[in-house]
Amino acid sequence: MFSNTTIKKTYFLILLTLFISCSTKSEYTTLAEDLTNAELQSTLIKLSGNLNYYILPNSTDYSKIPSDPKNPITEEKVLLGQLLFHETGIGLEGKTETNKETYSCASCHHSAAGFQSGIQQGIGDGGMGFGIAGESRIIDPLYTEDMIDVQPIKSPTVLNSAYQKLMLWNGQFGATSKNIGTEANWTEGTPKAVNQMGFEGVETQAIAGLSVHRMALDKAFCDANEYSSLFDKAFPDVAITERYSLVYAGLAIAAYERTILSNDTNFQNWLKGDLDAMTPTEKKGALLFFGKAKCYQCHNGPALNSDEFYALGMKDLEGPNVHGIIDDVTKKGRGGFTNKTSDNYKFKVPQLYNLTDVQFFGHGGSFTSIKEVIAYKNIATHENTEVSTSELSGKFSPLHLSEEEVDLIAAFIETSLSDKNLNRYTPGALPTGLCFPNADPSSRADMHCN
Repeated sequence: MFSNTTIKKTYFLILLTLFISCSTKSEYTTLAEDLTNAELQSTLIKLSGNLNYYILPNSTDYSKIPSDPKNPITEEKVLLGQLLFHETGIGLEGKTETNKETYSCASCHHSAAGFQSGIQQGIGDGGMGFGIAGESRIIDPLYTEDMIDVQPIKSPTVLNSAYQKLMLWNGQFGATSKNIGTEANWTEGTPKAVNQMGFEGVETQAIAGLSVHRMALDKAFCDANEYSSLFDKAFPDVAITERYSLVYAGLAIAAYERTILSNDTNFQNWLKGDLDAMTPTEKKGALLFFGKAKCYQCHNGPALNSDEFYALGMKDLEGPNVHGIIDDVTKKGRGGFTNKTSDNYKFKVPQLYNLTDVQFFGHGGSFTSIKEVIAYKNIATHENTEVSTSELSGKFSPLHLSEEEVDLIAAFIETSLSDKNLNRYTPGALPTGLCFPNADPSSRADMHCN
């Protein structure tokens, strides 16, 4: 019997012989592509067992989308959640009357920016303007620094969040997985107390975020805007006295967020059998990503992420356009939540799809291109002076990539992982008739929304 190694070597030798003996350019190119496809397939299978491991399911195939057992995904919940996620009408706790009903969850997580914020620091209440992809949102001059609802860290995407057990850069939201044993830090009177409800991260963040970001709704609001029937269909078994609330609004939003999947990209389509979906350059970048560069050690699975936390010494939010004080708890990342010094400066590994929709990268937005991030990891010299060398992850070491190889990996991430139609996850209109993701006068003008 021949060994698997012998069979593989024989297969590649046969292909190589055909490759060399080709008489025409088209045959030469075709066999070169066959070799590359075979090599990439072999690499991915060796890492994961099969190509299906990396495939994101269809957004309506609820049985294949990871869900919280305490909050099963249903069509009714997804519809309600999609509307509430974009609903500026529930922005009712704004600090000024003029800013009420002008912001939504989507203010910091909208499709035009890959469900991230289009700026370095997301702004909810107290923001104005949108631009084309959220890049023109600024602070309302009527708001002082202590009034605005601004993110103290770069807004993470909700894209592919179904593949995260814990949410936020420090993983503080979620009662399962690595947060088992952190119960002492689920402080009463803070958003972390929502963990006590026992949900996974997506649900916990959605519930907590509604209050944190100054949203409100009740039965009267739902009746006035046709939301009552949507809540009734989504949560028929919940008591009427509890149904029309931020808790169940959050559970519906979480169900919707889990269906926001970048499943129509060059890489996804290649995985599903269209071997021409990626260009030769993209495939070379993929081979480096899953090979020499060892990016897969942290970025793996359908969303190319993980629930691990690493200290890579990246800077926190800083610069003339940053608002508010970035406190030590935020700077310490995972350690700021767990209170363990061994967790200090560790941040969660992000997913890698649709990164070209934004201009800032890293938890502090200190990089302005994907290539900069890859080059940073390639050199492995930390930029944050508050982080000591001893606190850095052992995985943060030089990759010894050439500039050409850095460019190839960037091409794979930028092009192969970009879903060009995320707008399919946004509603056509809201029950309130308001504009979204923002409804302030400047945003309405930018978006040509009346």
